[in-house]
Amino acid sequence: MFGKYGDQARAVLEALLEKFADHGIYDIEDANILELPPFDRFGSKTQIRRGIFGGVEQYAQAIQELEQALYDIAEQKQA
Repeated sequence: MFGKYGDQARAVLEALLEKFADHGIYDIEDANILELPPFDRFGSKTQIRRGIFGGVEQYAQAIQELEQALYDIAEQKQA
């Protein structure tokens, strides 16, 4: 899944996975999380969504793909 993203985008997505592991799905859906460490090292929320992902829609798509991958993994474990 991460292969289609650049290094910075992958780093953001990996940090989101860490937040998910600690706090659950809500955190990665809330764009305000991008204002907190460790995301602040990538820039502002706007810089991350526009500069790293190419726009708000592209960022939302990446989050949706990340969530789908998490759900797919969970389903595989249950089977």
